[in-house]
Amino acid sequence: MRPLVLLLALAAACGDDLVVRRDPVIDAACRGTADQPRVLVFSRETLWTHPSTPVARAALVDMCATRGFTVTASSDPAAFTSGVLADVDVVVFAVTSGNVLDEPARDAFEPWVRAGGGVVGLHSASATEYDWPFFVELIGARFRTHPPVLTVADVTVEDPAAPSATGLPARWSRTDEWYAFHERPEDQGVHVVLALDEASAQPPLPDDQRVGYHPIAWTDDHLGGRMFYTAMGHTPESYAEPAFLDLVAHALTWAAGN
Repeated sequence: MRPLVLLLALAAACGDDLVVRRDPVIDAACRGTADQPRVLVFSRETLWTHPSTPVARAALVDMCATRGFTVTASSDPAAFTSGVLADVDVVVFAVTSGNVLDEPARDAFEPWVRAGGGVVGLHSASATEYDWPFFVELIGARFRTHPPVLTVADVTVEDPAAPSATGLPARWSRTDEWYAFHERPEDQGVHVVLALDEASAQPPLPDDQRVGYHPIAWTDDHLGGRMFYTAMGHTPESYAEPAFLDLVAHALTWAAGN
C-alpha cells in the first residue's frame, strides 16, 4: 500500500486519535550560545492587529545577538508539537490576541507547561485563548479594557528581588496602553512584580479603570512551568526601550529556569 493511502487508512481507522502535523512556517530563526535559553516566539493575532507585533518579534530575534538566546519565531500553530517544544525552554506569546492555537497545539502545549516549560506573555497575551481555561489560568487575568489614548504613567517595582526586575528603577515613567482586567491578578495567587501608579497617569485613567492597587506585571508557577506576564508593550517604541528590553530578557531567563 502506498504511504499516503496507508496514512489515510490509519486516519480513518483511528479517527481523531491520529493527527498529522505539517512542518510549521518559521518567520525567523537564529542560534545563540549553549548556556542561554532556547526561545520560541509566537505572534499570531486573530482578534486585533498590533503595529508592535512584528517589532516585538524582531526585537526578540535580535536577542540572539545581544543576549545569546537561541530564538525561533513563528505565527503558525503547527510550531506547537511535542517534538518542537522538546527543544524549547520558553515560549513567548508576543502580543498575541484571540484564539491562536488549534487543538493539536493545545494538546502539545499544556503537558509541556505542566512538565516545566516556561512562558512569557507580552501585552495582549491576556486577550488570548479566552475560551481555554488552562491558558486563562496560566496567564492569571483576562484583559477587560484600556484608556482611549496612550497614557504616561509611573510603574512601581513591587518586588525589587524579582529576577525580572533586575536593574529597574523603583519608579519608572513610561508611555503605554494600560490594561484593566476582568480579575484582580493579586487575588489569583500570582506574584506581583510591577504595578501601575494610577494617580500618576496623564491624562487621568477613566473612572471605570481605576482599581486602586493595579498590578501590571507578575509571575506564577503553580501549573508546573514558570510564567511571566506584563501588560506593557503595546507601542512599537517599547521594543527599542532599553529598560523594557531588559525586563523581557530577564523574564525570559527566569522563565527558562536559568
